[in-house]
Amino acid sequence: QVQLEESGGGLVQAGGSLRLSCAASGRTFNSYYMAWFRQAPGKEREFVAHISRGGTSTIYADSVKGRFTISRDNAKGTVYLQMNSLQPEDSAVDYCAAKVLYSTADTQSAYDYWGPGTQVTVSS
Repeated sequence: QVQLEESGGGLVQAGGSLRLSCAASGRTFNSYYMAWFRQAPGKEREFVAHISRGGTSTIYADSVKGRFTISRDNAKGTVYLQMNSLQPEDSAVDYCAAKVLYSTADTQSAYDYWGPGTQVTVSS
């Protein structure tokens, strides 16, 4: 069992950057595969990025590839999402997710734990 809480969201102009953080409770953070999902108003939650337990393997949605970078610091129990070249279509509530076993990277139902989300708003 793990508790997750996102931070770092806010309002930014198009072309700007934000770094999201997800802090995890407990002492077994390195046991979890981690991911970011996001959900815009009126839309389904969509996959953004995934990172392996050791942080050596990453997977990105095509929509953010080349602009976003997921990373983790297991000593701090934190996963990050660096978001560059932000666009209005990136506006969403961003959620941190964790799972013990690897199955698929981009399937919402595969994740066991979720944070409450943090709002990202990009103005044009």
